[in-house]
Amino acid sequence: MLQINPVKAFNDNYLWVFHQPGTRSACVVDPGDAQPVLDYLAANDLTLGAILVTHHHADHIGGINNLLTSYDVPVYGPASAKIPQVTHPLKQADDVTVLDVKFNVLEVPGHTLEHIAYYAPTSANQQAPVLFCGDTLFAAGCGRMFEGTPPMMYGSLQKLASLPLETLVYCTHEYTMSNLNFAMAVMPHNVDLQKRIDAEKNKRDKGLPTLPSSIQLELQTNPFLRCSDPLVVANAINQAKTAQRDPATIFGTLRHWKDNF
Repeated sequence: MLQINPVKAFNDNYLWVFHQPGTRSACVVDPGDAQPVLDYLAANDLTLGAILVTHHHADHIGGINNLLTSYDVPVYGPASAKIPQVTHPLKQADDVTVLDVKFNVLEVPGHTLEHIAYYAPTSANQQAPVLFCGDTLFAAGCGRMFEGTPPMMYGSLQKLASLPLETLVYCTHEYTMSNLNFAMAVMPHNVDLQKRIDAEKNKRDKGLPTLPSSIQLELQTNPFLRCSDPLVVANAINQAKTAQRDPATIFGTLRHWKDNF
């Protein structure tokens, strides 16, 4: 089935490269740096067939120009003046097939206004649904709101949370242990969270990525997806010293708390 591998870049980025077994054409997601991708392709006897982009931040697009110097390939991404290399601009509900994988495009603004995610339902080419979500949803966390508002970001996360439980979540940073430490402050009695901390720490001790995650695991242990949980609400209200209880406000309180954690 579909092979998806992380290529490490910078301090904690993962540039996801996927291809079909038995083929040489690969796609890279959010190539912030070209050289690690070029090295990976050469080491694995692969060629670049396409580029997927989720948003305009430099650590997600900084390697595109150098990759295009070596490979003349389509670049899929949000319509944005900040990503001039995009040849195939995408919006909500668009479908795009890349290397025989059909992706549904989801607009998920909040981290940036033009942020999109790519969701591939289960098909003959992969055993489980796949989500490339950039910096919107992280393992046990979510992205900072550089351009959006709490209701906007909350809505985007709810859109992702509604995907099938078995969906594999490929985000782009190894922030998991830091996020789990914050999640424990918000949900100290969450048994699933305590189990996850042990499991993820074991991976990191072995030098392994904590990703992919899954929608089911995030619903169980990610406080940003549990803004209606009574204990999360109570702790958020206590933190913000406010009586407002609607989920978007609770989300905003959690995000502010995490920003200063």
